[in-house]
Amino acid sequence: MIILGIDPGSTRAGYGIIDFGPGIPRFVDGGIIKVSSQEKNIRLVELEEQFKKILRNRHLDAAGIERLYFVKNLKTGLEVAQSRGVLILCLSKKKIPLYEWTPSEVKQAVTGYGSADKKSVEKMIRVILKIEDLKQPDDVYDALAVALVTGYTILNPKLQITNFK
Repeated sequence: MIILGIDPGSTRAGYGIIDFGPGIPRFVDGGIIKVSSQEKNIRLVELEEQFKKILRNRHLDAAGIERLYFVKNLKTGLEVAQSRGVLILCLSKKKIPLYEWTPSEVKQAVTGYGSADKKSVEKMIRVILKIEDLKQPDDVYDALAVALVTGYTILNPKLQITNFK
């Protein structure tokens, strides 16, 4: 089972792909989708085009995305919500089942603490997926955490979002 995790943003989005085949979950791919346009509407078009390239030629069984839970800046929150909409539309058009998680649900499941910092999430992802040399921004580790929570939830639907480590 191949799962995509997404950490959406207004100018960049992290993505991570995990294979839940036999044995332990295995890291497949991860990276950042960067959009460079200063024009908000064109950024959404760029995001769609780049995300479609990631989805092309991949068989994904499901995807998970971080839910917009709380925003400090309304303008930024609206832009992230628009980006999420583009990503969700792309997944829906490909009929990829989608799961949504709040950041605290993901942190709780991966680290055991819903208010964990980014370094703690990164550390647990490195341990769980046995990856040492992945030099990527926090967004990629967050996306891998989303993929991990999604995959474990699909494999065991009765599992509570508490701790997968």
